[in-house]
Amino acid sequence: MVEGWFTGEGEGFRLLGTRCAACASVFFPREDAHCRNPGCAGGDLEEVPLSPRGRIWSYTDSRYRPPSPYVSDPERPWVPYALIAVELESERIVVLGQAVAGITVADLAVGMEVEVVPGVLGEDPEAACATWHWRPVEVTA
Repeated sequence: MVEGWFTGEGEGFRLLGTRCAACASVFFPREDAHCRNPGCAGGDLEEVPLSPRGRIWSYTDSRYRPPSPYVSDPERPWVPYALIAVELESERIVVLGQAVAGITVADLAVGMEVEVVPGVLGEDPEAACATWHWRPVEVTA
């Protein structure tokens, strides 16, 4: 889990970004040092919860195990997953993330509405690595 990238549980789960007070640009992942907008002289950055829903801007699938530094157990079979780029209209940004388990590229379409939900990136006997996933709004499980 990356500290400060998301908060809450269930219906209250949100990704956390930052907004520049000078130019109103929103950033994810969050930025705590300076405004990333090259046309902005900079301003105070405030933490903001991002919209819980957006529309699919693009998507693809991961059919092979990525090379290092990606960490995965080579003893376990590789399970493909869908990767979704979601446009958050009010923030005017695109956020990348995995689809929830069971959703494949065959289930997705550009423009489809999705929502952010808590997820698990990986687990071992000692801990689970928390993350976020995108789920089509019609899917309730």
